Amino acid sequence: MRRFLSRVATVAVAAATLAAPAVPASAAAATGLSFRPLHYNINGYNWGGYAAQGSGFTSVSAAWTEANATCNSTDDLYAPWVGIDGYGSSTVEQTGVATDCSSGSPVHQAWYEMYPANPVYLSRTSYPVSAGDHITASVTYAGSSKYTLKLTDSTRGWTYTTSKSLSAQRTSAEVIIESPTGAYPNFGTLTFTSATVNGSSLGSFNPVALDPSNGAYEARTSALGSSGTSFSETYLRE
Repeated sequence: MRRFLSRVATVAVAAATLAAPAVPASAAAATGLSFRPLHYNINGYNWGGYAAQGSGFTSVSAAWTEANATCNSTDDLYAPWVGIDGYGSSTVEQTGVATDCSSGSPVHQAWYEMYPANPVYLSRTSYPVSAGDHITASVTYAGSSKYTLKLTDSTRGWTYTTSKSLSAQRTSAEVIIESPTGAYPNFGTLTFTSATVNGSSLGSFNPVALDPSNGAYEARTSALGSSGTSFSETYLRE
């Protein structure tokens, strides 16, 4: 059974190193819907990508080009993101770009989340994202339960950085696509590059490969490239 969080009208205010402006009224309608740890979902239907397992993870980073998605329905919602925790633990410290189809057209919006706190969506005026933009994301453990989350859109020329505190296990690190609704827009093929964990290639941690599935596979995760730092996600169906 799918388990969903209610869409809410308010978004948590960021106590950020670079403060996030309030989300404007024209923002994506799904801004209260959380991207959650894998164990909330049967068979991991809404995670695709790679998860490194172990202990003491201190950093994860990756880059991608924002996909030109086509909406199948107003339920479609997904995001590529990087994060620490969530694969076998109850928190996720994560940042990425969500594509929301609740308005009938794809809306790209940068966000971060320190689950179980609500996601924080950045102003689309101050931090715009469009299909074709080059995105770099990272999460770094800074010690004393503090995390630095950084998101850069080099095409648009902005960088957002925030420092947040959370007591977490740091038992996994991921480079992921996720749909909280279990419904992906047609994003074609999205390729992650420069994927590193603790400063080394993602592949050096022998990570678990995940294919999002809800009865039938919705996307396919490719093998890691020879450098261990790149792989692709290919859309199959909603």
